Amino acid sequence: MSKKIQSREQLASTINQAKVCGKTVVSTNGCFDVLHVGHLRYLQLARELGDLLVVGINSDASVRALKGRNRPIQPADERAEIVAGLECVDYVTVFSELDPIALLAVLKPNIHVKGGNYAIEEVVERQVVEANGGKVVLGLQVPGKSTTDLIKSIREKAAESD
Repeated sequence: MSKKIQSREQLASTINQAKVCGKTVVSTNGCFDVLHVGHLRYLQLARELGDLLVVGINSDASVRALKGRNRPIQPADERAEIVAGLECVDYVTVFSELDPIALLAVLKPNIHVKGGNYAIEEVVERQVVEANGGKVVLGLQVPGKSTTDLIKSIREKAAESD
């Protein structure tokens, strides 16, 4: 397993040490199911906002609850390994809750990033980030690139070839 993939507790210690050294910690979260160029570009943009990028990945059960019974396509351990393999990502952790509030309460990032498809009022984790002295940044999005669209395209192309 990659040293980049850590438990919530390990990561909290890693982040605390980084912050003591004056580093800016950026976090984001998501399912990251069937990684695509939109994910990559989003994570690269998020990383540019600080010194370390921490990615919270939804567990398989939470992805199913959020996206439906046919998801995730890839299991959480594989999604975490793929995301950890990206140069722009410093650390990854898997969380089981439906939202990242409990994770962020422990990690206390300086900046938490959400995609451009959110309004600030819709960011349920905003309160915990701000209560711990952080800020939420919105707007990082790569138009026309989503896992849902990619899966739809694959299914359509598979049906055409049958």
